[in-house]
Amino acid sequence: MRIEYPAPVYSVAFSPDGQTLALGSWDNAVRLWQVANALMRTLEGHTDRVMSVAFSPDGKTLASGSDDKTVRLWRVADGTPCAS
Repeated sequence: MRIEYPAPVYSVAFSPDGQTLALGSWDNAVRLWQVANALMRTLEGHTDRVMSVAFSPDGKTLASGSDDKTVRLWRVADGTPCAS
């Protein structure tokens, strides 16, 4: 599989079930891709480059770290931020 992406990618992580790939990019967003090479959704909220992404062991939550000095937690199922 090869995903063409028009900008630098700083971090990638597979979900525990191997079906979803998270990409952290220079454009302040996290993108979730189905392994079949289809963009699932874009998670927006960071104000600077996303440098790291990691799934929780159950695959239901994604953590993203950014140059904006924040870590955000996201629900993978619908792309919404987890409650603070």
